[in-house]
Amino acid sequence: MSTSVPLSTSSTRSAYTLILVAALGYFVDVYDLILFGVIRNPSLRELGVPEDQLLAQGTTLFNWQMAGMLLGGIFWGVIGDKKGRKSVLFGSIVMYSLANAINGLINDLTVYAVLRFIAGVGLAGELGAGITLVNETMPKEKRGYGTLIVAGFGASGAVFAALLPEWIPNWRVLYFIGGGLGLALLTLRIGTYESDLFEKTEHSNVTKGDFLSLFTNGARFKKYLACIFIGIPIWYVISVLVLSAPELVKALGVSGIRPNLTIAYLYAGLSLGDIGVGLLSQQIRSRKKAIYFYLIILSSLVIFYVNSSGLSPQGFYWLCFALGFFAGYWAMFVTMSSEQFGTNLRATVTTTIPNFVRGAVIPISILFKAFIPSLGLIGSALTVGIACLLLAFISNWSVEETFAKELDYVE
Repeated sequence: MSTSVPLSTSSTRSAYTLILVAALGYFVDVYDLILFGVIRNPSLRELGVPEDQLLAQGTTLFNWQMAGMLLGGIFWGVIGDKKGRKSVLFGSIVMYSLANAINGLINDLTVYAVLRFIAGVGLAGELGAGITLVNETMPKEKRGYGTLIVAGFGASGAVFAALLPEWIPNWRVLYFIGGGLGLALLTLRIGTYESDLFEKTEHSNVTKGDFLSLFTNGARFKKYLACIFIGIPIWYVISVLVLSAPELVKALGVSGIRPNLTIAYLYAGLSLGDIGVGLLSQQIRSRKKAIYFYLIILSSLVIFYVNSSGLSPQGFYWLCFALGFFAGYWAMFVTMSSEQFGTNLRATVTTTIPNFVRGAVIPISILFKAFIPSLGLIGSALTVGIACLLLAFISNWSVEETFAKELDYVE
């Protein structure tokens, strides 16, 4: 049950600063998240890992990073509701920036795994805290503009990470760059302000940041789960259709694909798609309808993908761009999730949900591999994709429309 708290005029003095800081923070966040995938093999080779063990060792390191993100999502979400959104912006970026910088000095696989875990914990707090602050600071009719800028610019960090090795092949330097960018961002964050809505709730007696309360109320749990399922197709596209592209394109008869370019085209699409869905949502005044539109086009593109045998490399890159564009509703689904819950749980929800969606890569990958013996690579990719998309359609139907919803209430 939701209870209103007294209304006050929301301060907009820091809105532009918050949008800038959140966008730059998300840029560095995505840069680091994708950088590991791009330079994974060169770094492992230099550390003495045999060629036939690169995939296994790389998967282990990636799983440590994802485990860090899952735990970090809960940790930073609770901190954001108990201690404030601004504290998360500072703490998370210090943690992952230092972990990245030290990554450039390692000579041991165990240390590498520990640092990827620490970086994962730090990365988990960035987007949720930024989106929460922007949502609670901007006028309710214009929140979508703020979040589309954050996600649209932020997602371009992946393009930067994918293309930078073309000019700087030294993986250690690339980690130093990531750490340096994060630490430089701290100077901008000094000028940010705490959310008025949080400050008002901070002095009330309401319970704040109670993560377990998301599971003890049936209606609240269903809503929370639905918000997670809405985002599942995004990471299906990233993890199965693009990160597994080297294997899939062989089955499709496409040759000459460069993995870093598939990632660059995908994230260029994701970046522009985030902007597009935000503008569409503002024009039609609906979060849900905008997401429905993207899901419908994305479903068509998935079917085209599994029937795209004989495409040229450039044609395949553009297909990755199109998939990215219509899977590019990341900020929209995070924003809508944030708007579904009261101020005392908002940071917890907004921080944990995207990290649980990222963590869903693990069951998605398990299912994808499990179906390959009976369905083949392409059949397995299609089957898992249909399941992810159906979950998203049903979940989007089940949640409430939140465009211009008043956020001044508590759970």
